[in-house]
Amino acid sequence: MTRFKLGAVVRVAFPHVERDVHRYRPALVVTDTPIGPDGLLIWVAMITSAERARWPGDISIADHQAVGLPIASVIRTAKLTTLEAAAAEPLGRLSESQIGDVQAQLRNHLGLN
Repeated sequence: MTRFKLGAVVRVAFPHVERDVHRYRPALVVTDTPIGPDGLLIWVAMITSAERARWPGDISIADHQAVGLPIASVIRTAKLTTLEAAAAEPLGRLSESQIGDVQAQLRNHLGLN
């Protein structure tokens, strides 16, 4: 089984809140180690097109091609989900400085600042 670390960019079936459907899309692993029973789960943040309307907490990916994305994208830190790690396909890795930006924004969302 592939183990994903904080900062991994993966392709997953991300659930939609608005309707009962899953769509394959990129996401950012925001857990540093596997979680849940036997470490089979990961928490991920949605990655979406930079052309979409911005949300508070969105973080632009500095070099989308370097992390395996075909278009300019943002990390939507307000949209998180828990998924089975086995269902994730690795794409790339976010830079360390941007990982720090994501962690800061997640702390802000959680009221931990």
